[in-house]
Amino acid sequence: MTSGPGSLWKALDGAISGAVYGKNVAVAFSGGLDSGVVAAITKGYAEAATLYTVGSECSHDTREARSSAEGLGMRWVHIPIAEEDVEDGLKDMISITGTSDPVTLSFELPLFFVCKHCKEAEVIGGQGADELFAGYSKYIGLDGEELKKRMTEDMRKLTENTLSHERKVAEHFGKVIHYPFLDVNVIKEANDLDIGSFLSSGEPGTRKKVLREVSDMIGCPEISVKEKRSAQYSSGVMALIKKICKDKGVTYSELIEMLSGEVR
Repeated sequence: MTSGPGSLWKALDGAISGAVYGKNVAVAFSGGLDSGVVAAITKGYAEAATLYTVGSECSHDTREARSSAEGLGMRWVHIPIAEEDVEDGLKDMISITGTSDPVTLSFELPLFFVCKHCKEAEVIGGQGADELFAGYSKYIGLDGEELKKRMTEDMRKLTENTLSHERKVAEHFGKVIHYPFLDVNVIKEANDLDIGSFLSSGEPGTRKKVLREVSDMIGCPEISVKEKRSAQYSSGVMALIKKICKDKGVTYSELIEMLSGEVR
């Protein structure tokens, strides 16, 4: 059977149902395509599913998640963040995980706050979709061979580095994180797709096309049109980090060095 949106949907459905069936689940939710597809499928199998969005009040994620949650008909919880939350969160993550890479710390802050504040012991999200379906802007314009090389390397970094960081955070707060896009059957379906289907010109709707088709199939056309934005920017995290650095008169790297020194 040729791989396509239908078989990908089946694989995702199986991965998510197996992880959340009959459970109370927290969905790490940006309001975008990846977490939106996960949320929509989770809703059909979990005992109860709540969407959690981390962001400053006027952030892109807060606005998008509010409207997407209404479209999905699911309970939504906004976790607001301010400068003091970000600084404390960075310091806590460094202590918990030993991570001192500024980029990793910035894009992992939203999940950190979901794990810290959600009541549910089970957390599910869209991690891995960008690596699996070429969602990053840096992939735009690459030919098939170079694109496949970059995607493979990014998936390696995700599985070897990022997941270890996230699991340490989750364990610290007594949570378990599920990664449906990293399920073996989902990865197999994605790998069976022609690499040409991942090529993007950068035009709206050309990135992660097959996942957009899955979103349409499950009855969520409003989610299928969502465009990718980096979590640290769309949540407002980087704007808050820049404000902290400006007030302290330091660069972001210097801030991380300072916070790392405080937790040693």
